[in-house]
Amino acid sequence: MNYELTHLPQRTSKPRDSGFTMAMDKGLSLRETENFVEVASEYVDIVKLGWATSFVTPNLDQKLDIYRAAGIPVYFGGTLFEAFIVRGQFEDYRRLLDKYKLQFAEISDGSIEMDHELKCKYIRTLAEQTTVLSEVGSKDDQKIIPPYKWISLMQAELDAGAWKVIGEARESGNVGLFRSTGEVRSGLVEEILTKIPFEKIIWEAPQKAQQVFFIKLLGANVNLGNIAPNEIVPLETIRLGLRGDTFTHFLDKGMLDKLV
Repeated sequence: MNYELTHLPQRTSKPRDSGFTMAMDKGLSLRETENFVEVASEYVDIVKLGWATSFVTPNLDQKLDIYRAAGIPVYFGGTLFEAFIVRGQFEDYRRLLDKYKLQFAEISDGSIEMDHELKCKYIRTLAEQTTVLSEVGSKDDQKIIPPYKWISLMQAELDAGAWKVIGEARESGNVGLFRSTGEVRSGLVEEILTKIPFEKIIWEAPQKAQQVFFIKLLGANVNLGNIAPNEIVPLETIRLGLRGDTFTHFLDKGMLDKLV
């Protein structure tokens, strides 16, 4: 930090298990990637190359090298995994992970219908090769999954070997955990938390109001994902109570009373 401020929430340091920030790269150029890591590498724990953008991204090897040099692991979006699975190319996908030396893989079924035991089988297999993040929830805004089902799916995927589970929201933040307006399904979130430890969940929260909700609910060290590169630094200020949205949240009431 550039100077000292007291009464800030204690942030975990990298490598961290909670307070995890996943950024979404939807097609940054090499120069943009360099600029991004220069500013935000301290606050980013992992980068997702969104959905199947890695298939069409120019200079992919060079981009991965930039992230690797900054100490930031990268993984390919779960939609790419689904694209390989629906084409019967699971072994090709495994070879792809090795080719690009990826330490993480995302398994999802948000765009296809997949038997859940089969999904768990994929998790078990890939967990022997890499660290698995498994995404729960549908990209179909008409498909509403009841809370008990979210819980059972998340627990089964953790039991199968997923390191963390991801709550689906898409890059727009208007499906899965959220209503079409972007409003958090707060009852769903709170029910999930009765059974699944908060440090085991990465909540996709691309919108500022969604980030504020989770930080106020679970504190500065909640795991958040699908954060745009230009929102990483702003998110860190929200985590620390240094933006208006959470400015008073971490302060002692007595400090505020002295100003009255």
